[in-house]
Amino acid sequence: MKKVFVTGATGFIGASLIRELLRQGCEVKALVRPNSDRRNLSKLDIEACEGDLRDNLSLKRGLKGCDTLFHAAADYRLWTKDPATMYDINVHGTRNVLGAALREGVEKAVYTSSVGTLGNPGDGTPGNEMASVSFADMVGHYKKSKFLAEREADAFVLRGLPLVIVNPSTPIGPLDIKPTPTGKIIVDFLNRKMPAYLDTGLNIIDVEDCAKGHLLAATRGKVGEKYILGNENLTLRQIFGLLEEISGIPAPKIRLPYGPILVAAYINEAISRITGKEPLIPLAGVQMAAKFMFFDPSKAVRELGLPRQPVKDSLQKAVDWFRSEGYARLKF
Repeated sequence: MKKVFVTGATGFIGASLIRELLRQGCEVKALVRPNSDRRNLSKLDIEACEGDLRDNLSLKRGLKGCDTLFHAAADYRLWTKDPATMYDINVHGTRNVLGAALREGVEKAVYTSSVGTLGNPGDGTPGNEMASVSFADMVGHYKKSKFLAEREADAFVLRGLPLVIVNPSTPIGPLDIKPTPTGKIIVDFLNRKMPAYLDTGLNIIDVEDCAKGHLLAATRGKVGEKYILGNENLTLRQIFGLLEEISGIPAPKIRLPYGPILVAAYINEAISRITGKEPLIPLAGVQMAAKFMFFDPSKAVRELGLPRQPVKDSLQKAVDWFRSEGYARLKF
């Protein structure tokens, strides 16, 4: 890789990816929307290319002269009052940028999908890249749109685009400016807004390891293959236990029954459709929590050499960053 084009540059994974590319000596061009929050790109030696995934001309300009594409942009929310926009960005935007990459003749493209598009038994048995899955298994518009976007990526491989798909699990760490839904869980814990927990689980990975996994996919990944970028499978209770050790804030002891929370989420969803305001309890998030979202990253470890820092260290970095940036209380 010499000169690369990155979409989603201002976001959590994208900003970490750009830092890793710069450390590797790459020349970076980054797609940024005119009104985007660019704090994550402050003082970085990159070329900012204003544009949008829905603007083919800006994609052509951004890709010109680049040998590698990292398509990490996505509309990542558990609830949206305008699902059409999410599909437009995640599905049609992916089609646009991969089409531009094919026309510009890039040497390698890496598409950032999600483990949410993969099959998962949900009973604690880790899912993998080969597990059977269908559109009907997708919960919420985000997962549905990413599933369809992944099918776009598959189609471009058949058309000759040298593309690799990576499926990050649940990244944590610095630069989570929105924050992401997982980052918000950490922030709410630190602000003592987590009085109870659901019996569910996630696969956690340090966002820096996730970024390195993208570069490894570009250099070692096989065209047309998928790679889960993940690390450790932990229950939500275990995650809160680690956060208690790190922060000194007591972890919640009450386990909530799933049924009443699901009912509350449906009620919140109905109210949000009327008010247009984000629900306090996103229905898609509760529906996802019905499964243990555990995954097996061994393929990426074996074929790419994916690094994996201890999850406790990654949580520590996330806590330190959220506190230093004013998202969470410094004292408790």
